[in-house]
Amino acid sequence: MRRIEWPLHLVVRSVVGVVAAGVLAVAGVVAWDWWQEPRATCHEDVVRRGPHDECVGVTTGEHVFAPHLEDVQKLIAEENARVEAEGDEHPYVSVAYLTSFTLTDDDSNSEDSVRHELEGAYLAQYRHNQGDLSASPKIRLLIANTGSDSTQWEYAVDRLLERRDGPDRLVAVTGLGPSTERNLEALRKLSDNDVATVASIMTATNIKGIDGFVRVAPTNVDEARAGAAYLKREGFRTAAIVQDDAKSNLYAATLAQAFRDEYPDGEHRLVGDSLSYDSSVPSAWEGELRYIPGHLCEEKPEAVYFAGRGRHLAHFLNALANRSSCKEREFTVLTGDDTTNLTPQQLADAARTGVQVFYTGLAHQDMYGKNPQAVSKLSADHFLPGGQMDEWFPDDPRYDGQDIMGHDAVLTAAKGVEMASKWQGQDKVTGASVARMFHQMSGAQQVAGASGFLSFKKNGDPRDKAVPILRLTPSGRSVLADVSSAAGEPAREQ
Repeated sequence: MRRIEWPLHLVVRSVVGVVAAGVLAVAGVVAWDWWQEPRATCHEDVVRRGPHDECVGVTTGEHVFAPHLEDVQKLIAEENARVEAEGDEHPYVSVAYLTSFTLTDDDSNSEDSVRHELEGAYLAQYRHNQGDLSASPKIRLLIANTGSDSTQWEYAVDRLLERRDGPDRLVAVTGLGPSTERNLEALRKLSDNDVATVASIMTATNIKGIDGFVRVAPTNVDEARAGAAYLKREGFRTAAIVQDDAKSNLYAATLAQAFRDEYPDGEHRLVGDSLSYDSSVPSAWEGELRYIPGHLCEEKPEAVYFAGRGRHLAHFLNALANRSSCKEREFTVLTGDDTTNLTPQQLADAARTGVQVFYTGLAHQDMYGKNPQAVSKLSADHFLPGGQMDEWFPDDPRYDGQDIMGHDAVLTAAKGVEMASKWQGQDKVTGASVARMFHQMSGAQQVAGASGFLSFKKNGDPRDKAVPILRLTPSGRSVLADVSSAAGEPAREQ
């Protein structure tokens, strides 16, 4: 057999290649193990589940659901540990904050918005336990993650229900996320199991009549009424509606219908048919938004009411700014509170379109200064420059008002706990007794919220809730234009 003699340089290359491949293979295994190990670690009642392989479930703060939550979760964990350590002397119950804390493009909420909610929730816990509203029994705050788009809501809710008895004594769940079918299912299951619920940012009008449920946010009817009244005061006589037709988007459907009911009168009218897109069809909705400005050019409305999520609004404004016709026309767009879920960069991008944008928010730190009769000064001070929130989170600009909504939701639950304990005794407070107290929160017992004074109707809606009207500036900053009540009139102390 003929022996093949390889040139030396090829032999060297081959040996080096084999060695390098081996090194890379070993490094790959090490890297795989290094990458896999942290992902496999979930603490407490937290496990990896779902299409996004997220850690979902319930924690007292030790398991950090996302790096940007680390600072606030550390504070909550420390306060929970203190409450537990003093449990023999000062009885406590548990209140949970439930929402999607691990987010993807499927979510309307941003990382900033859910972090701000949790920061506000911690402030309410602190105020009730050892701050300016100190009361008993104390509150241990659980953090419950339903996963992106709330796909794992049932697992998280089941873990919460296991904590109703024993040392945890869960009596209320707050937060609950935006108005979606999954979050509504979670709300119903908690209600069916006698857990009191307080929604922080749910605004869909058709969420009502659920036992033990209240919300601190104005409803879409409240927002539409306040927005319609503002447009009328500013002299806009005609308006068109652009609406998301996605069936799962309860927020958009009820917002559009509410404005349709509230705006028209003898001097004001809607023009043309409602223009729509369907965000549930990923391949179509951006294209649909591109065609809508052409129809608006034909209808010539003085204002456009956009009933859709904030992320869709950004695309709509871009389409409106880059329209091919009626370029000389100026457009004013009014929309709802989901605009607060846009990041500062997205807001700045929207402002650069040159379209004048107003939106009805859920809360704003300047509400007290604009209308001091509508908001509790005691609560508002914590959110103003130099207040407690600045001290704890100095590097986190809370531009969206979500911290105020998280705070007011937990403050409402804490108020219910305090009232129920006076009726039953500190060691006998239950979810059912807390829920009953929600309907007693009026007059001297109203909740002194930072988003407005809070009392509740029998269906769970807030009564005469203050609604801020915000204007997007060319710099992308939102400034307070006005504060209205749910009736569309200037807000007053209840």
